[in-house]
Amino acid sequence: MKIAIVLFNLGGPDSPEAVQPFLRNLFSDPAIISLPSFFRLPLARFIASRRTAKAQGIYAKIGGSSPILGQTEAQARALEDALGPGHEWRGYVCMRYWHPMTEAVVRSVKRFAPDRIVLLPLYPQFSTTTTASSVKAWKEAAATAKLNVPTQTVCCYPDEEGFIAASVELVKQGLAEAESRPTRVLFSAHGLPEKVIKAGDPYQAQVERTAKAIADRIGGLDWSVCYQSRVGPLKWIGPATDDEIRRAGKDGKAIVLYPLAFVSEHSETLVELDMDYRELANESGVPAYIRVPTVGTHPAFIEGLANRVRAILAEPQVAICHGATAMPCSGDHRGCPLIAGSV
Repeated sequence: MKIAIVLFNLGGPDSPEAVQPFLRNLFSDPAIISLPSFFRLPLARFIASRRTAKAQGIYAKIGGSSPILGQTEAQARALEDALGPGHEWRGYVCMRYWHPMTEAVVRSVKRFAPDRIVLLPLYPQFSTTTTASSVKAWKEAAATAKLNVPTQTVCCYPDEEGFIAASVELVKQGLAEAESRPTRVLFSAHGLPEKVIKAGDPYQAQVERTAKAIADRIGGLDWSVCYQSRVGPLKWIGPATDDEIRRAGKDGKAIVLYPLAFVSEHSETLVELDMDYRELANESGVPAYIRVPTVGTHPAFIEGLANRVRAILAEPQVAICHGATAMPCSGDHRGCPLIAGSV
């Protein structure tokens, strides 16, 4: 059997010239700016033009482009290897806002002529702004291309065993670097506007679920969840990562910071965490600042993804979210496709 596995990620600009169109694609997404298209699209062009120079400066600090495509390709190849014999597996990287984008990947998958398709978001915690947006774009492009193949989605995996095991190992390595200093673990995730969460998005609850699973596995931690990458005038969920860094400095605590909602390195880890927040930690009197790497191609993480792929393929009647040991969303999470009854 031929099985296509589509790995979703946001993508990132591959050159300084790509920064503005990348931003334009990002802010054109109705999942990001929920306005009618005749307002949203001009606004997206305006925001992108205003932010281009600053964003180009950020990417210049890491060589002028995002490394996310190469890292996601490595994850796709590692997943193919982990799945092993039995089927013809083909992993495809599908980026939401820069190449390879959805329409092109749909065409590639159609040429492969698979018997089954598994959509695998590289967002452990579900959000309407990430997973839901990527899946919606895929369904629309697949319908246009007449790609009529049975398709299932691994919706989220905030406490999947392999993901947690890889995270625990990496956080323990960070704690070892802190040596005997009093230490606080900060679990930092990309933030969202508060209104998105109030509308029923389960992202914040799932981020907290991931953090608790890691902390419980290690035991005895001083830890907190915090949120980074705020933009715009809206109120965002908190506490903010920069505020938690300042609090750790006042408390005389070293920081081990783990970006638990990212599975690959990009500008928000390599610049915001490694450079900007490290400088803030030094200014705030933090005794030591240790940034834990993302899971990347950690064998436990990749095997966990493979297990989810196997689990959903084992039950063709299940459209989404199979393989979880417990339902990760509650009845208040109307953004969840299972709670909403949209699958």
